[in-house]
Amino acid sequence: QVQLVESGGGLVQAGGSLRLSCDASGLTFSRYAMGWFRQAPGKEREFLSCIARGGVVTNYADAVKGRFTITRDNAKNTVYLQMNNLKPEDTAVYYCAAKSTLFSDSTFTTSAQYGYWGQGTQVTVSS
Repeated sequence: QVQLVESGGGLVQAGGSLRLSCDASGLTFSRYAMGWFRQAPGKEREFLSCIARGGVVTNYADAVKGRFTITRDNAKNTVYLQMNNLKPEDTAVYYCAAKSTLFSDSTFTTSAQYGYWGQGTQVTVSS
């Protein structure tokens, strides 16, 4: 049974930082590209970032480029999202997701491409 469990969310002031973690189990982690998405109330789920299974190639949405950094540790089956210079508009539930792929350098930006999802962690940024 595949499980993705996010942690690290919370309340932070604007300009602050948080690091989200997503622990994966029940899958061969190194065979999956990993993504982060978020969903704010009344809005659609939004792609933030993806890291290829090889851990080298990454992809970011314009809204977070230069502020967020995605990394992964295949030995720990964990993907991280370091979020700096947070803004009130970053307030949302943050989800990690896993996409099985044969290609070590492929990234994926559409939620429909991902087969597994975590339950989400709330991030609230106060002004």
